[in-house]
Amino acid sequence: QVQLVESGGGLVQPGGSLRLSCAASGLTFSSAVMSWYRQAPGKERELVAVISGGSTNYADSVNGRITISTDDAKNTVYLKMNSLKPEDTAVYYCNARRKVLSLFVNHWGQGTQVTVSS
Repeated sequence: QVQLVESGGGLVQPGGSLRLSCAASGLTFSSAVMSWYRQAPGKERELVAVISGGSTNYADSVNGRITISTDDAKNTVYLKMNSLKPEDTAVYYCNARRKVLSLFVNHWGQGTQVTVSS
């Protein structure tokens, strides 16, 4: 059974930094595409960053300020966020997308709140 558990969210001032963690169990990163999404109040969930096979992609709104990485030994995905802005305030979700037989299956964590405010 796949389980994703996020942590590391909190309240930070504009310009500050946070590192989010997503502890994964029941899968290996070599068999999944790992992503971070976020959802702000009243808005749709949006893709923030993706990592697969060592390759990364970022949303334009965060490019240059955010880094996604994995620690295979800890089976953990990280999202390091710098130069945070109030518009980065959202619930951040970890996602794992795996191919099971001929179907793609998505797994989600419970989310962690990030609030950027002075």
